[in-house]
Amino acid sequence: MKADHYDSFAESYSTENESGLFNAYYERPAMIDLAGDVDGHRVLDAGCGSGPLFAALRAKGAIVTGIDASPAMIKLARQRLGENADLHVADLSQPLPFPDAAFDDVVVSLVLHYLQDWRAPLTELRRVLKPGGRLLLSVNHPTVYKVFYPDADYFAVTQFVEEYTFNDGQSMELTYWHRPLHAMTDAFTEAGFRVWVISEPPFSPDTPRRLLEPQFADRTAFLCFIFFVLEAS
Repeated sequence: MKADHYDSFAESYSTENESGLFNAYYERPAMIDLAGDVDGHRVLDAGCGSGPLFAALRAKGAIVTGIDASPAMIKLARQRLGENADLHVADLSQPLPFPDAAFDDVVVSLVLHYLQDWRAPLTELRRVLKPGGRLLLSVNHPTVYKVFYPDADYFAVTQFVEEYTFNDGQSMELTYWHRPLHAMTDAFTEAGFRVWVISEPPFSPDTPRRLLEPQFADRTAFLCFIFFVLEAS
């Protein structure tokens, strides 16, 4: 997938991200909860999109820098966050424009599952984190791949493509890379991280019931994404 692939549907994605179940009431609240007290922390939002997580962390007192490979997303983020927001067009698979140990925390929301190679981005994120700093990330839960593709080999790193239609009718295709859980944790440790937390959180209790499928009516959680908190050792 090209770095600027999101440009073609940036506005549709951003609009849906604001109020959709998986982003607004599941992934983003979980990431904010994992981040905890970030007052005064230098935080890199790697793959910031149009800036909703950036805004939430800034509101908690963090000093936030955002990067995204999509110029269209960065434009939307600047409209949301203001002209003085520290935003950069940067590809996570390439060297980042920051010095060593520049950040206390890095958040990477729903980005790495688009990449075949995790070694280069994880190594670079380790470089820009201070020793003992945290990398918080979320990706597609590996077991969900097996649910939707029951004949697939769970243990193989595998490319797959899914089509999605937004509420405004625009459709797009996204290319993902499935990884088994052990391949994820192996990549983390090889890049110099120690796993602190593996989380499969509930969705927000504030979730409007109309957004939930009937089978989730009596549940507080579902399988969708998996979250990690890593320490730069």
